Amino acid sequence: MSDVARLLERSVAGKRLTPAEGLLLYREAPLHELGAAAHERRTQLHPGREVSYVIDTTINYTNICDVHCSFCAFFRPEGHAEGYTMSHDEVLQRVAFAAERGATQIMIQGGVNPQLPISYYTQLFEKVTAAFPEVDIHSLSTSEICGIAKREQMSVEDVLSTLRATGLKSLPGAGAEILVERVRKRISARKIDDDRWLEVMRTAQRLGMPTTATMMFGSVETDTERITHLDVLRELQDEMHGFSAFIPWYYVPHKTPLRGREATGIEYLRVIAISRLYLDNFAHIQASWLTPGLKLGQLALLFGADDMGGTILEERVVTLAGSTNVASRKDLERAIRQAGYVPAVRDTYFNRRDYPLATPA
Repeated sequence: MSDVARLLERSVAGKRLTPAEGLLLYREAPLHELGAAAHERRTQLHPGREVSYVIDTTINYTNICDVHCSFCAFFRPEGHAEGYTMSHDEVLQRVAFAAERGATQIMIQGGVNPQLPISYYTQLFEKVTAAFPEVDIHSLSTSEICGIAKREQMSVEDVLSTLRATGLKSLPGAGAEILVERVRKRISARKIDDDRWLEVMRTAQRLGMPTTATMMFGSVETDTERITHLDVLRELQDEMHGFSAFIPWYYVPHKTPLRGREATGIEYLRVIAISRLYLDNFAHIQASWLTPGLKLGQLALLFGADDMGGTILEERVVTLAGSTNVASRKDLERAIRQAGYVPAVRDTYFNRRDYPLATPA
């Protein structure tokens, strides 16, 4: 038996891969064999026919940012004529639009805007919670949390505790990119470093706030650095058990200062598959269809993913980078059914919601 075949067999059985073994599988395992192993492992963990998705929206409330990531086409520096910050009423109008369409997850995310005090967020979250008690505020990136802490001269823990008291329930994994110092210096030199990202996540989880983890691949990182990213996440999950899901998505270069090439569909499927096998302590791997498109997102369900992500009713960051992919609830449900599964609506925490499907079977 070859080393690749032996490692695939071991990983299907739930045995932990070392970084060197994960790299070997990622680079050398035939695509269909890697995918089959990941799919078998996914089936062991989630033996039913359901594939979940969440009705959600992303509200990019400000594009003013002092971090200036080279992979981002969304941000505008302070004083730029195209810079904006939404009023609370504008955000509430967008929350209302999403809630009317069944959204339970609200992602309020934007640039690291040094002009905004913590009161902007506390008052906003209080208003959203009061007007829409049925929604979960799953919002702000680690960079935004650190930006607030810097402006207010507060600790990360105090910022998170304050925001949690006013309605913030969980943190998305935005801002991880690749958790390797070399890569972060190249694509986001002014952003928080990898240790700081992990600190914010560790603190949030210690406070009882679930979080997700992400990976933006396809910019300047190597295969080894992709595996290092997975390894760092696995270590923190061993320690805290606070990540609810892993969401890999690839960099969209078309309108960004960094430029470069777009990852291939083969790369996307290999990342999905190795994520399922390497992240043995993560329950859920999400098919992030927003960048590769719905058809590749659908195929990811046969390469280890068990969740279809969200409807993303409103989003600007990836769109401004050049992505043109959109999907309605009907589109997501159709893709799930065509892959041989049954769609199921969930909430932020992967609990099933008793909510009618857009297209009943």
